[in-house]
Amino acid sequence: MFGALAKKLFGSANDRAVKGYIKTVQAINDLEPEISGLTDAQLQAKTAEFKQRVALGSQNGGTELDDLLPEAFAVVREAAKRVLGQRHYDVQLIGGMVLHDGRIAEMKTGEGKTLVATLAVYLNAISGKGVHVVTVNDYLARRDAEWMGRVYGFLGLTTGIIVHGIDDAERQAAYACDITYGTNNEYGFDYLRDNMKFQREQMVQRPFNFAIVDEVDSILIDEARTPLIISGPSEDTTDLYVKVNALIPSLVETDYEKDEKQRTVNFTEAGTEHIEQLLRDAGLLKSESLYDIDNIAVVHHANQALRAHALFTRDVDYIVKDDKVIIIDEFTGRMMEGRRYSDGLHQALEAKEGATVQTENQTLASITFQNYFRMYPKLAGMTGTASTEAAEFADIYNLEVVEIPTNVPVARLDQDDEVYRSAREKYEAIVKLIAECREKGQPVLVGTVSIEKSELLSDFLTQRKIKHNVLNARHHDSEAFIVAQAGRLGAVTIATNMAGRGTDIQLGGNAEMRILAETQGMDGEVREKMVAQIRAEVAAEKEKTLAAGGLYVIATERHESRRIDNQLRGRSGRQGDPGASKFFLSLEDDLLRIFGSERMDSMLQRLGLEEGEAIIHPWINKALEKAQQKVEARNYEIRKNLLKFDDVMNDQRKVIYEQRIEMMSTDDLSETVADMRHEIVEDLVAAHIPEKAYAEQWNAAGLQQEIARIFGLDLPVTDWAKEEGIADAQIRERLLDAVDRRMAEKAANFGPDVMRMVERSLLLQVLDQSWKEHLHHLDYLRQAVGLRAYAQKDPLNEYKREAFALFQQMLVRLREQITAILARVEIRAEEPPAELFARPSVPMHESRGEDIEADSDSDAAQGLLPARPVHGGRNAAVDPNDASTWKNTPRNAPCPCGSGKKYKHCHGR
Repeated sequence: MFGALAKKLFGSANDRAVKGYIKTVQAINDLEPEISGLTDAQLQAKTAEFKQRVALGSQNGGTELDDLLPEAFAVVREAAKRVLGQRHYDVQLIGGMVLHDGRIAEMKTGEGKTLVATLAVYLNAISGKGVHVVTVNDYLARRDAEWMGRVYGFLGLTTGIIVHGIDDAERQAAYACDITYGTNNEYGFDYLRDNMKFQREQMVQRPFNFAIVDEVDSILIDEARTPLIISGPSEDTTDLYVKVNALIPSLVETDYEKDEKQRTVNFTEAGTEHIEQLLRDAGLLKSESLYDIDNIAVVHHANQALRAHALFTRDVDYIVKDDKVIIIDEFTGRMMEGRRYSDGLHQALEAKEGATVQTENQTLASITFQNYFRMYPKLAGMTGTASTEAAEFADIYNLEVVEIPTNVPVARLDQDDEVYRSAREKYEAIVKLIAECREKGQPVLVGTVSIEKSELLSDFLTQRKIKHNVLNARHHDSEAFIVAQAGRLGAVTIATNMAGRGTDIQLGGNAEMRILAETQGMDGEVREKMVAQIRAEVAAEKEKTLAAGGLYVIATERHESRRIDNQLRGRSGRQGDPGASKFFLSLEDDLLRIFGSERMDSMLQRLGLEEGEAIIHPWINKALEKAQQKVEARNYEIRKNLLKFDDVMNDQRKVIYEQRIEMMSTDDLSETVADMRHEIVEDLVAAHIPEKAYAEQWNAAGLQQEIARIFGLDLPVTDWAKEEGIADAQIRERLLDAVDRRMAEKAANFGPDVMRMVERSLLLQVLDQSWKEHLHHLDYLRQAVGLRAYAQKDPLNEYKREAFALFQQMLVRLREQITAILARVEIRAEEPPAELFARPSVPMHESRGEDIEADSDSDAAQGLLPARPVHGGRNAAVDPNDASTWKNTPRNAPCPCGSGKKYKHCHGR
C-alpha cells in the first residue's frame, strides 16, 4: 500500500530514471540551431575536434566522453538528418543516453532502435578503442552497417562488418575500424580462434572496449545456456549410432519414463532389461550386463538414442535439409546453421532421421555468451522486451533496464485471451477471425511456436482458400521481404516466433523494400517513374489499412516466456498506428497441458462449456501469466546454476588465454622455461629428500631415476648422497647447475634465435594439448558430480574442488612435458623452420553446443603457468584462518596466510 502511494507521489524508479535525462535532452535541443547552421565540412570537422579534446582530456583532466555527450549527440542528429533524412526524436536521445550509460534501453517495436544506437556508438567510438554492435544474424549486421555506416562515414569514422565466411585479413581490418557490426556467434568464435593462434599478429580482435547488443534478451537470455564450441575430430563411432538407433523403435511406452517439464527421459527397470536383451541379440554387448565397465559406450549410445526418439520432434526441434539435421531455435524459429547438439545427441538424431552420421568431435575451446559478454568493460543493450527479465539482467550482467516512453502513445487494443477445450476448436476460431479481417482488408500476423503448428494452420487456411505467406525456418531466405510486406492490405502472414526479425512491419507495406525488389535493372526516368508509383501505392494502401483497423496480431498459443508473447504483440501499433492483438489457447497446448490443464478441463466441463465455445475472462490472463512466471523463474535458475559451473572453467580459461597472449607477445621465453626447470628440480628434491630427514631416509636412487627420465641426464645422485655432511640444498644446487649447463649447451648448438623459437612453439603446442585434455576431464567431472548429491554433498563445491585440483595437476604435467621435450629436442635444419609457428593441421568444427542440462553453480581455480605461481585462494577446502586446512596446498602456490610468498618458502617449509 505504501509502495503504491510512494509510486503515485514520486513516480516509479523507471520514471525517475527517464526524468533524469530530460535536462540533457534540453541541452542537446538548445544546440540544434547552432549545429544546423554548420556547413558539411564544419560538421565533419567536429569529429577530429572531439577526438583531440578526449585525447587531451585523458592526460590533462580535460574533456571526458560524458562531458561531450550533448555536443556529440547534436552532431549525430544533424548528420542523420542530412544523410538519412531522419531526425532523432527526444525519446530516441534518451535511448542513446541509456546505452551510453551501460544500461538496457527497452523501446517498443518501430521506435527506431537502429537509429538510437548511432548516438552512443559515435560518442564511444571517438576514444579510438573500437565499438562493437552485436546483431542476431548476418543479414541485420550487413543491413545496419551499410545503413548507419553512411552516418558514421559522413562524420569521418570507419565501419567494419564481421559475418560468416570472411578470412582473417578481412576480420582484422573490420575489427580495426572505429565501429564493427557483427553477430554474437562470430564475435564469440573469433575470440576462441584468436586464443588458438600461434602468433600475436595473427589475432584479429582488439582489447574489448564497448559493446551494444541488439535484441539483448534473445542473445543474453534465450541463448545464454548454449555454449560456442570449437572442436576437432575424435574416435569414429558413427556405425554404433546407427545400430543402436535401429533398436529403439522396438521399445514400448512402459520401457521408459518421460518428464516433459524437465525435458528428461530414463529407462525403467523393465526397459533396461528389454534394451539389454535387444543389444545382446544384436551382438553389441561386450560382456553379459549392460552396466559392465566394458559397455559404458553402449549405455551412452542407448541413452542418447532414447532421448532423440522420445524428447525431440522433427519440424519442432529440428528440420532435415540436404542430408543434415539442422536445429531450430525455439525462441526465433530460425535454423541454427553450424550449431550441433553435444555429447553425441546430434549423431543420434542423424541416425534417427537416416541422415549421414557425422563423426563425433572433441572440444578444443568453448565459451558461453554469458561469460563472453561479461568481458566487455562497458556493455549496453536494446530490445522491445526486457523488463520481464530485469532481475536476471541485473543479477548476471549488472545491467539495469530502462523503459523508454514511446514517441506517440500506443493505440493498440490488447484483447483478452480465448481458451478452448480442444486444438481443433481453437484453429477453427482463428481461421474464422482471419477470414473476417481479410474481408475488410485488415492485415493479419499470426504467430505460432513451431514449424509444425505453422504448417498445420497453413493447411486450414488453404482449405478455406485464404491466400497467405508462411515464414519459418524453411523460408528463412525470404524472411525480411515477407515481414516487410506483412502490413499490406488484406495480407495474412504466418510466422514461427517473431523474436529478432529486425524488420519493421509498416502499414501499406515497406516502400524501400518494394523499390529494391521491383526496380532491379531499371535506371533513369523509368526507375524514377516506378519509384514514384510504388510510393503512391504504399501511401494509398496505408490509408486503407488504417481505416480497416491496422495490423491484427493473432497468437495460436502462449509461449513459456512472456517476453516472446510481448514481442509478437509489439509488432502491431508501431508509432501510434491503430492495431489489435489476441491470444487463442486450448487445453491441448503445451503450456496448459504441462502446467495443470486437468483441473481447468474439469472446471470448464462443470461450467457447461459447449463445443466451439471459448472462455474469456481477465482472470484467465492473470492465471496464465502466473504459469509463465513460474516457468521463467525455473529457466532463470537453470541458467544461473549453469553459469556458476561455467565460471569455474571461465576463470581457468582466462588464466590460460592470458598466458598464451603473454607467450606470443614475448620474444624471449627462456626465463619462463628456466623457472619451469627449476620448479621441477625443487619439487623432485623435496619429494625424494624430505626436509630434516636423516640421510638413510633419503630416496636418492628414485631421485636419480627421475632426473634421468625427465632431463635425460645420468647424474651420480646416489654417490652424492653418501658424501659426508652433504645437505639437500647442496644436492639441489648440483642438480640445478647440471640441468642449466645441459640447456645452455643446447642453446649454444642451435643458436639463441632458433632456441627461442623452439621454446615458444613448444610452450604453445603443449599448453593447447594440455588444455584440450583438461576440458575433456572437466566434461566428465561435470557429469559425475551430480551424483554426489545422493551423498549429501553440494555438486558445485565438489566440482570447484576437483576442477581446481585437476587444473593444478595439468600445470604440473605441463611443466614436466615441456622440460622433458626441450631436454631431448634436436634440430637439424640450416635455417629456423617456419612451421614451428604453424598450428598442427587438424580439421576444426565450430558449433553451438546443446543446452547443457546442469544442476549447478561455480567459481574457479586461478592456476597459472610457472612464471606466475598457482593461486589456491578459491579452493573451498582451504581456510586462510585455519592452518590445519593448508596441508594440501601445492608448494608453488601463494601461501594461504596472505604473506604473498610461495607456500614452500613460508608455512610450507
